[in-house]
Amino acid sequence: MSLAGAVQGQTEVPADFGAKGALNDTSITMDEALVYAIQDEYLAQARYDTVIGKFGNIRPFSNIKAAEQKHISALVSLFQKYDKQLPEDNAQQYVSVPETLKDAFNAGVQAEIDNIAMYDKLKMIPSLPEDAKMVFTQLGNASKNHLRAFQRGAGRN
Repeated sequence: MSLAGAVQGQTEVPADFGAKGALNDTSITMDEALVYAIQDEYLAQARYDTVIGKFGNIRPFSNIKAAEQKHISALVSLFQKYDKQLPEDNAQQYVSVPETLKDAFNAGVQAEIDNIAMYDKLKMIPSLPEDAKMVFTQLGNASKNHLRAFQRGAGRN
């Protein structure tokens, strides 16, 4: 996430984390898919917490932050159903504080584009259980709505 005008986070998002990891991985197992997905949702929530912390409880960030919690809950249910180890939420260390609201909207746009691409890739994993495919499809569709909201915000700021 290298945005002009954004303050650098503590550490850049690793190449094997969240959407970035999924998009770089050439052979993803279901276990890895679940980890990449929840890492990316943790990252989104941390990003929106940071924006709200700086600019206040503004829309659409506050609404989308609430939606991200639902996304995390849906993924946690899959981790539990398939008896998988839930990864630690350490995403905050990869989030930078945007200097301006426009930077925040632009970061949101890019994050949702990456998130959509990740879910499009994950739902195509061979032998993926139907319930996981359904969750990945729903979360990808929700991200398309978030993308539109951030694009509108970027256009206004």
